[in-house]
Amino acid sequence: MIQIEFTPEQIDELDYERYHYPHPKVQRKIEAVYLKSQGLSHAEICRLCRICETTLVTYLRQYQEGGLERLRELGYHGKTSELDQHRETLKAYFEQHPPRSVKEAQAEIERLTGIKRSPTQIRKFLHRIGMTPRKVGYVPGKSSDPDKQAEQAKIWRSIQA
Repeated sequence: MIQIEFTPEQIDELDYERYHYPHPKVQRKIEAVYLKSQGLSHAEICRLCRICETTLVTYLRQYQEGGLERLRELGYHGKTSELDQHRETLKAYFEQHPPRSVKEAQAEIERLTGIKRSPTQIRKFLHRIGMTPRKVGYVPGKSSDPDKQAEQAKIWRSIQA
């Protein structure tokens, strides 16, 4: 069992941070260490936090190494997309030639870069580079009412003028 001596100031800081830190995973780590500071057994902490013993030991070792600052580190940065390497050229191309659909953008990206991605990934990439879907309108059909037809003809002439 890992033995850690906690000062009242450290306990107060853990108590505050376990609810106020913005990332939920870090909140869970701090909660586990806080429960350790309250004298609970490892089995009880694991049950309450729904983590395994190995995870708890990892959290406690992190706290021993670097205190609260070490617990705040997530260590996950995600993967970068291969499309991000072509971000500027694709953005410039799509500003000049906006795609009508995600499928069209998918084909153009594959043609320009040789990278094939699913429509969902293409849609997310387009959002990341600042492109949003266009709103599509419609032109209503002709009315069967003669008064409405005259009104539509008047509107159509004003648009063409």
